[in-house]
Amino acid sequence: MIKLSRRLQSIADRVTHGSRIADIGSDHALLPVYLVQSGKCPSAIAGELNKGPWQAAVKGVAEAGLRHAIDVRHGDGMSVLQAGEADTVTIAGMGGSLMSMILETGWLEGKLAGVQELVLQPNVGEDIVRRWLVERGYALQHETIMEEDGRIYEVLHAAVLAEADAHNESLYDPSFLPLHFTEQEGKELLYAMGPLLLREPSEWLIRKWELELEKLGRICGQMSQSDTPEAREKEAAFRREMSAIREVLGCLPTVRPSSN
Repeated sequence: MIKLSRRLQSIADRVTHGSRIADIGSDHALLPVYLVQSGKCPSAIAGELNKGPWQAAVKGVAEAGLRHAIDVRHGDGMSVLQAGEADTVTIAGMGGSLMSMILETGWLEGKLAGVQELVLQPNVGEDIVRRWLVERGYALQHETIMEEDGRIYEVLHAAVLAEADAHNESLYDPSFLPLHFTEQEGKELLYAMGPLLLREPSEWLIRKWELELEKLGRICGQMSQSDTPEAREKEAAFRREMSAIREVLGCLPTVRPSSN
């Protein structure tokens, strides 16, 4: 059986046993191969737009002896999927804006009909993906944050629930944090930092936002060299953002270092 990276393994761990998956932007189809080899999924669709990775996926699936169970398809986003073909959709390794566009196109075209869960790993723009999930009535079930090769990643697992609206309203209620913000400001922070990640903070969550503070500090330092009103305004906005992040981090419970 192939061995996945920590990032891909975190995605695989969230896929429901027995589900048919469609991996959009599958690259070399490592995730579908692993899920079928391990017996977790009976079948898979691996969709890939770029010709080189698509050819590598076709070869890898054939070498694994899984052409009967994994259909490697060449196409853009959700164009490779038909309604009712998958129970789970996985998308990983792209920005949250692009990921949300792919999901929205699939939603509008009916490609997500019958899909019961989404396992998503945006490289950036996680807040955009969380907003899309809420807008389209998916209930966030789990959030995972980890480090791999010097980068920090988040994996979001969302499912179709009859009571999704009530679930999301409770999930994005910021009252569990003792913050000095309006309710809307608190919600914005939950979208950005992760409502479940903040409820069970880890060392990697803290590290991610410490790095963000360092980046924003550098930007503010550069902007302070300019005398334009626009620069002053942007610097003030960034400093307000930094203050909000510090306040959130300051009210989280102490995190024990990971043994990993």
